[in-house]
Amino acid sequence: MITVTNLTLQYGKRVLFDEVNLKFTPGNCYGVIGANGAGKSTFLKILSGEIDPTKGQVSISAGQRMSVLSQNHFAFDTYPALQTVVMGNTKLWKLMQTKDALYAKADFSEKDGERAAELEAEFAEMNGWNAESDAADLLSKLGIREELHQKLMSELNGKEKVRVLLAQALFGNPDILIMDEPTNDLDVETISWLEDFLAEYKNLVIVVSHDRHFLDTVCTHVADVDFGKISLYTGNYSFWYQASQLSAKQRGDQNKKIEDKRKELQEFIMRFSANASKSRQATSRKKLLEKLNIDEMPASNRKYPGIIFQMQREPGDQILNVEGLAKSLDGQTLFRDISFRLKKGDKIGVLSRDHLSITKFFDCLSGEDKADKGTIEWGQTIQPAYLPNENSQYFTDDQNLIDWLRQFSKDKDETFIRGFLGKMLFTGEETLKKSSVLSGGEKVRCMISRMMLLSANCLLLDEPTNHLDLESITAFNNSLKDFKGIVLFTSHDHEFMQTVANRIIEITPRGIIDKMMTYDEFITDPGVKELREEMYKGVKVKA
Repeated sequence: MITVTNLTLQYGKRVLFDEVNLKFTPGNCYGVIGANGAGKSTFLKILSGEIDPTKGQVSISAGQRMSVLSQNHFAFDTYPALQTVVMGNTKLWKLMQTKDALYAKADFSEKDGERAAELEAEFAEMNGWNAESDAADLLSKLGIREELHQKLMSELNGKEKVRVLLAQALFGNPDILIMDEPTNDLDVETISWLEDFLAEYKNLVIVVSHDRHFLDTVCTHVADVDFGKISLYTGNYSFWYQASQLSAKQRGDQNKKIEDKRKELQEFIMRFSANASKSRQATSRKKLLEKLNIDEMPASNRKYPGIIFQMQREPGDQILNVEGLAKSLDGQTLFRDISFRLKKGDKIGVLSRDHLSITKFFDCLSGEDKADKGTIEWGQTIQPAYLPNENSQYFTDDQNLIDWLRQFSKDKDETFIRGFLGKMLFTGEETLKKSSVLSGGEKVRCMISRMMLLSANCLLLDEPTNHLDLESITAFNNSLKDFKGIVLFTSHDHEFMQTVANRIIEITPRGIIDKMMTYDEFITDPGVKELREEMYKGVKVKA
């Protein structure tokens, strides 16, 4: 169990948390949510002891082992992957090192033998003899091939490192498991395995994630970081979201009634305060007005952007025809024999085990790159707009955001431009920020402003939820569900894929799998699973 008592964290005049009191109990999984910058990751660092609060304390039940998902992808570069996983159990790892050092002594004495026996007994009690096989099993389940287990961490790519560090955190059944964005860079199969693992986990889990499906699947409670406080709610993310929306509406309705009454009284006072026959009534109403106290809702950190895609024209019957598309890079086939036709109402979720294949596929459709073979024919009425995964080429100068967005608009009026920036939460002085210094999330929000401005009837979206907070993801998700045009997109966000896509296309090295079904139907259908295995047979895909 973790007990948080009177926790306060303050940086200068800015207070992240104030007098927070919480208890996290075993057998539960707590999803920590909040707006970007609210302090979710900072709170996890306080719980793990990485940073100290301004005041207050965090207490952990005696004898309990805490494991934290490491965010430093280079900390273990000199160790093999398998050893890195075992190092997740610090006590066991230190015991192994002590035992090995003792046996390596040139002058091994009788006293050393007695000490070795004690260490061996402790080692056996900690299930040390199965440590390497357990670590190897975890790595395999997380998609790390056996030939990589003995390779140094420095030899692995970024996505492989992420999986090894996740295995390290899970290793040895820790009493307390703390993870910040554990699903980043994981494919759907690995995320599904992790969801099942955590759903069955008997100990305490505290996790930060922007993946709503993941939070819904694993969480028993939500820890909401907002209003300078952290509040606990029973239930998963969707339950919290619906309850919070209802509560906000009820508070808003109540405050509106009080505000309407205030305005009514103010108008009466203004009309009759100068009228002698009405002055007594005006005075009594003024006293009533002074007593009227609006129970104002505290200003939440959360802001939902206004993402609305409106089409300049309706798409005709001829939308997109792709025939025999192929693309290779550095001698590696990314895709070939890609042929399909779009029709009205299509919202296509694009999948692949190699994300580079998807990115190059979208680059070819958008005209930012050329295919090696094949044809791409857009209909005369179709106006596509592209949101690329890598957008740095759009932010190379020092234009302020108004001038940056103006270059994509036919209407150059500043008020008009500010309106689109405001929908994506850029207001006031923020609109004068230089485009070259934006964060990843700010760049994506600018690119969405650009897409809304273009009034396209076909949207191409490569990982549109990257760098966005839950509020922006939710708003984006809802906008695509309501959009009347065509959408081709890919996303690691399960909820996004499931609620938007009505057709799934998977790009494989041997062609495509094209099914008119939802995302959940696609990943669970036995026939599709068999077909996918056949299309990838003999093909090694990097984790």
